[in-house]
Formats: sequence, C-alpha cells, structure tokens
Amino acid sequence: MAESYNIGVPWIMCQQSDAPQPMINTCNGYYCDKFTPNNPNSPKIWTENWVGWFKSWGGQDPHRTAEDVAYGVARFYQTGGTLQNYYMYHGGTNFGRTAGGPYITTSYDYDAPLDEFGNIAQPKWGHLKKLHEVLKSIEKNLVYGNVNETDLGNSVKATVYATNGSSSVFLSNSNTTSDATVTFNGKQYVVPAWSVSILPDGQTEEYNTAKINVQISVNEHWPNEAEKQPESLKWVWRPENIHDALKGKSHSSANKLIDQKEVTSDVSDYLWYITSLHLDKHDPIWSHDMSLRINASGQVIYAYLNGEYAGNHWAKYGVLYDDEVEFKIKLNKGKNVISLLSVTTGLQNYGSFFDTWHTGLVGPIEVVGKKGDETIIKNLSSHKWHYRIGLDGWDKKFFSEESSSNTKWASDQLPINRSFTWYKTTFKAPLGKDPVVVDLEGLGKGFAWVNGHNIGRYWPAYLAAEDGCSNDPCDYRGEYSSTKCIYNCAKPTQKWYHVPRSFLKDGENTLVLLEEMGGNPSYVNFRTISVGTACGNAYENHTLELSCQSRPISAIKFASFGDPQGTCGSFIKGTCESTNDASSIIEKACVGKQTCSIEISEKTFGSTNCGNITKRLAVEAVC
Repeated sequence: MAESYNIGVPWIMCQQSDAPQPMINTCNGYYCDKFTPNNPNSPKIWTENWVGWFKSWGGQDPHRTAEDVAYGVARFYQTGGTLQNYYMYHGGTNFGRTAGGPYITTSYDYDAPLDEFGNIAQPKWGHLKKLHEVLKSIEKNLVYGNVNETDLGNSVKATVYATNGSSSVFLSNSNTTSDATVTFNGKQYVVPAWSVSILPDGQTEEYNTAKINVQISVNEHWPNEAEKQPESLKWVWRPENIHDALKGKSHSSANKLIDQKEVTSDVSDYLWYITSLHLDKHDPIWSHDMSLRINASGQVIYAYLNGEYAGNHWAKYGVLYDDEVEFKIKLNKGKNVISLLSVTTGLQNYGSFFDTWHTGLVGPIEVVGKKGDETIIKNLSSHKWHYRIGLDGWDKKFFSEESSSNTKWASDQLPINRSFTWYKTTFKAPLGKDPVVVDLEGLGKGFAWVNGHNIGRYWPAYLAAEDGCSNDPCDYRGEYSSTKCIYNCAKPTQKWYHVPRSFLKDGENTLVLLEEMGGNPSYVNFRTISVGTACGNAYENHTLELSCQSRPISAIKFASFGDPQGTCGSFIKGTCESTNDASSIIEKACVGKQTCSIEISEKTFGSTNCGNITKRLAVEAVC
C-alpha cells in the first residue's frame, strides 16, 4: 500500500526489525551505535535519540546528562551512522486532555535541550551544539572517506575516516570506570571513561563528550511583579453538580459494563457508571461487613452509595490495568444506588493493539459480604448500568467568560479540601517577556483554565515515590536508563504549569480550577521562569560564554582558574590557582551584561603553579 503512492522518497519503519523491503528499518533508543539495518544496503538511521525521559504522575524527575547524550551521538557517527533525530529536542506541554500514556504528566519537558518554556537548557543545548559543529566540519570525510577501525585495548577504539589525504579520527573509551591514556599516530591522548574524543585533523582533540565547555544554567521562579500581593488572589467558588448522577440520571444504559472509550468517544475524562441493587433482609449477602470490589482500568475512581461519598482510589503507574480496589459500604434494605465516577488520565498511546486496551470500569464489579468465615459474592457486572458522560460544569463551560452560567459564583465562606468544586480568580499578567508558570501546589487533582484556555490536568496531590533519589551529582558514565538519575522524591510530581503568554491579555486575566479531590487554592500563585544562576566549569584553550538570557549578570559569586573543585552552587578553590584574581577579571568583563565571553587561558588569568595538568575555569554568576 505504501509503495503504491509512489511518493518519491524512501519509507522508514521505526523499531521494526523485520520491516519488509524496500522499507528502511531504523533505531529508537538511548544508544544506537550497535544497531545494524536488516539490509546491508540500507543507511543506518536513528529516528529517536532519547535525550531524556517523560515524567509520569507519581514518578520522580528523570535526568540524562549532556555528557551521556553526546557520547551516544558521537559513538553513532563513529560506527557508521548516517542520520539521527533528537526526541525531544524541544520539550513541550500537554495542554488540555492531550497527555497520553496513560499517566504522562502535563509537563513534557523531557529534559530536552530547549525546555518546555522555550528556554535554552544548558549545558545540554550548548554541549550538543559544539558536537554538531565538529561533526559538520568533518562531513566530507564521514560521507566519502574510507573507514579503518583499530582496537587499542581496554575498551578503547580508534576509527579513522580518510579521503584524499585528509583524515578525521574518533577515539572512544567505553569503559565505565577507568580513563585511558593511549598512543595513536605517535601522539598521546587521555580519553576519559565513557567518552569519545574527535580529532577533525587526525591530530588535535577538538571535542570530547565528557568535557563540557559551556554554561550550566540554573533556572529560578521569580515572583509576579505585576501583583502587589501575588500570594493573595481573591477567589470565588461554586460546587460541581453531581446530584443528577447520584440520583441515577443518565444518558444511556446497557445490561453490561462498557469500555469507557466506547461510551465517551474520548470527549471527556469523566464517565459515571450507575446501577441499582435491591436487597431484603433475607438476601444471602446481607451482613454488617460488606464491601464493593471493582476491577478497573479507568485509573481514578470516586465511589458513592445512596448519594453518600464512599471513597476514592487511583492506580499507580505501571499497574493501571486489572487494578482492583474494595470500598467498605453499608447497604440499605430496599433500593441502593451505586454511582461510580471513572476518570481517565490519558489514554494508552503505545504498544501492540493499544487501541483495544481496556479503559474504565471493565469489571467484574461485585458486592462482597462476610458472615464469619463465609464469603458471599454478588456480581453486578450484568446488572443494568446507566452511563452519564462528563461533568455538569464542564458541559456548561464554567471556565468560559461567555458562559451563561457565569453569574452564580459565591464569594463568601471559600471552602477548602472540598471535592468537586470550581474555583475562579483574576490576576494581572507578569511583567516582561519571560515564560509564565502557575504554582498549583496545595491543590488535589483536576483541570485549570486561563482565559478559557485549558492548560492541562493538574495533580500535585500525587507525590513522587520516596525512594531512589540521590543528592550526589549524576554520574554520566555507563548506560543510561529512566531510573538511573532521578530527583524530586516525596514531592509533587508536578507543581509548575505552563501558561503561554499568548493565552494572556493586558489587564485582568481569569484562572478557573476544577478541583476533584479537594485542595486549598489560596496557595496558588503566578511566577516567571528564567536563568537565576549561570555557572561554568570549562577547560583552558576554550571560550566560555555566560548568559542570563533576558536578565543582566548582577554579580560574580565565585571564580577560580586552576584546578577548582565541586559543582555549580558548591565550587571551592583547588590546590593551585592563577596569579591574577579571576573574580575581578570576570566581573569587569561580565557584570551588567546579559552575555559575555571569556577566553580560558593563562593569557587571560595569569600563570599558575598547576604543573602539566589541564587547567579549568570555574565560575558562578548571579543573574
């Protein structure tokens, strides 16, 4: 079918090892240097170079170092790679209901070189930029050159691309712990563990993946200067009408449980499953110890019995399907109305036959009664089930200023920790052009709108797991996985939510929240995000550029040329240092400017007593 279109360019198939000819099978992953196409005449293509990983509700923040991404890219081209594509190069935001997964967060920053807000994420962006400048400079040798590989032992390999008397060399060290000192073409080179050195002229190391010579940026969330009291937004509220669902009013019915996607056609996260159960005192299930057992794939459930709240439950990421929960209940004699609100948090969007994976309350749904050692089960799955799609406030567009229902908001006795409540406030847009975020920590779960634009699902009540994080800097050496370098343990998976400036207007803006679980809106506030600290820890004979992007550099907190130790935010002087004061030199060159460049050499900073070691400049600038 694909070939019949005669589109004139090759077709590719990602991650499909048995792709039929003439389709070109390609590689996705963290590393693709060992990938071989299934046809020797096909180019070696890397369609998804995963520069990081996505974040899921209940998960920590994954981080992949710039050194490791660069190592993967350099190894790919060393081993004959022809084309690679970053995923993601620019992080983004899953506005509205667009997050899939399921359970992928609203933020899709992905630890990308350009972050979710459009800011340059240093050092990843700059380190990769320099790598591609070097690769571009040797493209003729890479494309037309003869290839010769030499195993230098101890996991070190030299690959030469030579053409018409010109040659370029890759020296790679895949050892995860030990640096290597090797002699090649009569010269000695130090290749750090898990790194690749590139010698464009075959002699001089122009780039090494483990040696970062660009800025390290630390972003900061700045208060909203347009608001005199940014922490004191004035709120109005109104309840969500769930009474119709609790009374059994519905849009359709069937004598079975139906998949949520089929009922809603994916127009809403919300679907009510409603049924009735008649009991008399002679019913064998009657007891004082009863529970409602539900098998679900809806991800979140709110349970009500005879109009009274019975509890909620949400599955954990990774065990979303065939999730089982029991709610303790107390049934009445006669008619009992069971109302269950199933809430999806992104639908399955990957994997074999993902369109057929169940969503919603797939069943069985059972009432379980216990009398002594005897357990009696009544299966409700084949009962008559009534279905009600969506929520009343959403249907009436409480989030829109054009809604005819927007006159019934209450300003007194603002409730907190109240489930299914709508909140609304007004605010002034932050000054300047920096990206805007809203802090929703303190809320439970729901949706947020700014001027009628849905900025996505929020769920700050879902805290990341407590275990697995490390306070130590991430070690780039060794193969990366999404659990290798993780942060943000025991904190909200996401508290900052992107508000594009295109959503904002001059004067008064409106924020509307649909709160499902219950929270406190008084903690909500708007901030801007930009570089707060610009650090460098770069090697001599390079030029370091420092930039606060939209702000001027206000001070130099630390500077040392020699063998400084530590990392950004905790630099200390080493055993040797330049004769001239590095801080004074950099202050003169940088303070008051948004961007400055510093040549890292003894010519700039004066001589040192460091011997033959490769000297570095460590600097921390305040924006």
